Amino acid sequence: MKILGRHLIVEYAECNNKLLNDLTQLEQFLNESVSKAGATIVSSKVHNYNPQGVSGVVVIAESHLSIHTWPEYSYAAVDFFTCGDTVDPYKAFEYMKEMLESKTATVKELKRGIPSDHDEIIAHKPLTSQSA
Repeated sequence: MKILGRHLIVEYAECNNKLLNDLTQLEQFLNESVSKAGATIVSSKVHNYNPQGVSGVVVIAESHLSIHTWPEYSYAAVDFFTCGDTVDPYKAFEYMKEMLESKTATVKELKRGIPSDHDEIIAHKPLTSQSA
């Protein structure tokens, strides 16, 4: 694979269920986790569901972070997808774990990119004659 980025698929369990339903706090946590990872925020959007739960996404210059919560189960599903070699998604993962007060968390890392016969990391924003 010609690797363009890393995608962390995270399960946070045994979280503080009040935080998982707090739209304002979750948006702040998402944006702060972006900063901790060294990424650049483009925009963020969060939405409360009735009777409970929150979904949110932060679009970053290097891809995105997203969350969906189930306060009734003290659970959050979070994706950290980052491109390039200047962002560390594991810093965002650790920060969110602490902020959600998660007692149990699992993470799976997927390499994202162009299928090929061998692995190599390639630049996610190469200069072209049009952008030079």
